[in-house]
Amino acid sequence: MLQFSNAKINLGLHITKKREDGYHEIETVFYPVNWCDVLEIVPATSNNFETYGIEIPGEPMDNLCVQAYSLLQENYGIDPVNIHLLKNIPIGAGLGGGSSNASFTLSTLSQLFELNLPKPILKEYADFLGSDCSFFLENKPQFASGRGNHLQDIELDLSAYQFVLVYPNLHINTAWAYSQITPKIPDISLAEILIKYPVEKWKGILHNDFQEPIVQEHPIIGELIELCYKHQAVYSAMSGSGSTVFGIFEKDLEVDALLSLFKKKEYLFWSSKEH
Repeated sequence: MLQFSNAKINLGLHITKKREDGYHEIETVFYPVNWCDVLEIVPATSNNFETYGIEIPGEPMDNLCVQAYSLLQENYGIDPVNIHLLKNIPIGAGLGGGSSNASFTLSTLSQLFELNLPKPILKEYADFLGSDCSFFLENKPQFASGRGNHLQDIELDLSAYQFVLVYPNLHINTAWAYSQITPKIPDISLAEILIKYPVEKWKGILHNDFQEPIVQEHPIIGELIELCYKHQAVYSAMSGSGSTVFGIFEKDLEVDALLSLFKKKEYLFWSSKEH
């Protein structure tokens, strides 16, 4: 079975509380984008995991696709498989690529072996694998709270706009990023901002708590945000704990000049207009 495992961006992100288990309480809105990895899973006589494209650090057994398979194999005794993963989504970039791979692996295995696992069961496995994994089982705009795994539907349709995402070849250490934040309850919920205000009003209102300290440490991220605004983005920000920057543009606006700048810098980038 062949699947296209997509990324997400964070529309705003507030860190509201440090938990006793070491995690943080957050609130954010996950929004799916079609920058995709390609995942193929087929029955086999023995297990095999192969990756292509962007190099994935670490041991294969630590990959979330392999861990997702192991969970279902342990609980349902499923047969061996070959897993092939073409990695296009930058790693450690605030786009949830690994979490997406994990959730797509769970749902694909459920279909392939006719387990027909209901979504609440798949969600339990996804939550075990990672805080934002279960979002990719929904794959529609969601207000996320808790560790990022408590999801609520939010009425948000940005199909009238085009997206540009750019990854400046910069890995941000997530633990360091959290260490720069003093958790606090926001004056206004992100969900309320996104419901009350149109995209054109988000600048100066919709914030990612990680953005300011990370921009201070890595000014290129702030420069990319300003570059998006210079090329007439209606809103631009960093996704998650970075370092990917996204810009939201009017759909009929030409963005080729901006993409050419990214290409010259040899940054990884994606545009919804080209897909």
